[in-house]
Amino acid sequence: MRQTNERLGTPRAAGIAGIVFAVLMAAAIVLMRIALPEGAGGEDVTVDAGRRGAVRTALALLPFAGIAFLWFMGAVREQVGEREDRFVSTVFLGSGLVFVATLFGSAAAAATVLEEQHSAFGRHFAYALLTTYAMRMAAVFVLTTSAIGRRLGVLPRPLVVFGCLAGLTLLVVGADVPWSELVLPAWALVVGLHILRGRRGPAGTRPGARA
Repeated sequence: MRQTNERLGTPRAAGIAGIVFAVLMAAAIVLMRIALPEGAGGEDVTVDAGRRGAVRTALALLPFAGIAFLWFMGAVREQVGEREDRFVSTVFLGSGLVFVATLFGSAAAAATVLEEQHSAFGRHFAYALLTTYAMRMAAVFVLTTSAIGRRLGVLPRPLVVFGCLAGLTLLVVGADVPWSELVLPAWALVVGLHILRGRRGPAGTRPGARA
């Protein structure tokens, strides 16, 4: 019975972690876009005190967003349990970990804009890591999560379709369309709300049936 209660508590943790990640990540992206509106091409953008304050706030949020994402990823994987496909779960786990590592790398690069002599380099490097590499890894994570959800029946068809579209957008569009990074927190928010509302399907009941 104890194992059953622990399993049934996992979806709630996944839902809360997904929502927390979505809010923190969206806030950090918005702050970075406002502070550095022209991205990597913004050679003539002056990083004034107000913009530096926005960058500092974004940098303070990103570590917590990464932690919430790891919690979300672990809780989702726990729901899959013994039914996981090793190939898909390896891609799922690997893409999630690389995404967090790249996200932290982009945060470290963005911190250089706080130093006037390195601000141009910081903008280039931070945007390259975030929009080109981190978002590609996030795309793989979204696509594999959607595939797992479809295979196990834990996600409804509309949410699977939304996940596939979100993943393809992050994978193909990337840095070409400004603000496209917000697709990731939007997807995480929808999935987190879906899990938190108790629509767990087989993942929320099968482990308990075995206990």
